[in-house]
Amino acid sequence: MAKGDPHRVLLLDDAMLGLCGDVSGLNVLDVGCGEGRFCRMLGERGGRLTGIDPTAELIAEARRRQTDATFHVAKAEALPLADASVDLAVSYLSLLDIPDFRTAIFEMRRVLRPGGRCVVANQNGFATASSKFWARDEENNRLHWTMDNYLTERPTKAEWAGISVINWHRPLSAYFQTFLRAGFLLDDFDEPAPGAKVLAAHENMRSNLRVPLFCTMVWRAPGA
Repeated sequence: MAKGDPHRVLLLDDAMLGLCGDVSGLNVLDVGCGEGRFCRMLGERGGRLTGIDPTAELIAEARRRQTDATFHVAKAEALPLADASVDLAVSYLSLLDIPDFRTAIFEMRRVLRPGGRCVVANQNGFATASSKFWARDEENNRLHWTMDNYLTERPTKAEWAGISVINWHRPLSAYFQTFLRAGFLLDDFDEPAPGAKVLAAHENMRSNLRVPLFCTMVWRAPGA
């Protein structure tokens, strides 16, 4: 994982940094920060970073790599921060890892100041609803994306880079309804696609033009 996830590096990083905007001097919370990769990127841009993750080993590595940020071993469902203490909350591919994502969204709303923003990258529901991914012909050519039981929320096992984790499939409506019920206002929604330079250098990213696996959202707390 030290080499980076291609989808983050080639597809989502620029989109997320653009949505976060100028973070200089802002109190920024990274929910599900892992070993602090995106915290470091935002810290380089002048943000005052706090990261939380429930995995102690990842937080230890984040502290080792970024000494000017604050890191907590904590769950998104119980953020160790005061009310209205955060200018920007970031959830970069972490909502699908959180069992009680509804409580986590309400917690992000609690810690955001009036007018604060929550910037989210998440897998699309039709991506997490698939168990076989692409249907293929006899020559292994991709025919179409496969999915089923889209409206049923459920845990799924994901394995890569020698690790195994539990992700959660939820329909997009479950996320939207929860953000709206928490009092958020939607400022932006997109499904990032790879640009020409990425496609020229990485042919395997072309499938993202057929099936955009990720979405980004910007939710704002009402107020100043």
